[in-house]
Amino acid sequence: MAHSSHQIDLASDKGAALALTPVSRETEARLDRYVALLLEWQAKTNLVAPSTLPNLWTRHISDSLQLLSLAPTAKTWVDLGSGGGFPGVVLACALAETPGARVHLVERIAKKAAFLREAIRVTGAPGAVHLADIGDTVERFGSAVDCVTARAVAPLHQLIGFAEPLVRRGAKALFLKGQDVEAELTEATKYWKIEPKLHSSRTGGQGWIVELDKIERRNAAAD
Repeated sequence: MAHSSHQIDLASDKGAALALTPVSRETEARLDRYVALLLEWQAKTNLVAPSTLPNLWTRHISDSLQLLSLAPTAKTWVDLGSGGGFPGVVLACALAETPGARVHLVERIAKKAAFLREAIRVTGAPGAVHLADIGDTVERFGSAVDCVTARAVAPLHQLIGFAEPLVRRGAKALFLKGQDVEAELTEATKYWKIEPKLHSSRTGGQGWIVELDKIERRNAAAD
């Protein structure tokens, strides 16, 4: 019973989300299948904070979709620590009609990786799931990556370290961050030379997107 009342709650949130980040009918249908699967798995595996479920579309799906406007030509994406699929699965759903698009989802927890595989299967989205630690996988992607993303995975200075090999070879980094972004940036600049562009999240709240096109390690001797 709780489940059906949940669906009713989600309808208005979905409307609000798709007004913020409009998508094609095909993408909407894929996202619907993904949300249904997420709610089913959420009952036994904690994929998102339960308190955010009534705002699943605005808090998680729109939040993920907005990255597309910051990298409109990117086709090959790597999502670090995909967890419940944000932003990776959402991006894959939205890119399904883009020829040659592919989203690589890196996740070290087997149960979450199993969920991600099922999400890619039921949505028919162009994704590949890598059950691995982030640090072990990044080098493997070579120079083909256009964009690297992460959301709620690690402090910024760590994420920058993970993304650096990809950015060095031409990828753009887009990291979804919360209200502590300034403190995280201050910490990150102790280790990295960066020129971050900050974008305020379209989905309101205290969210930010940190965009990085260049990352250089500071001299270790200077630490």
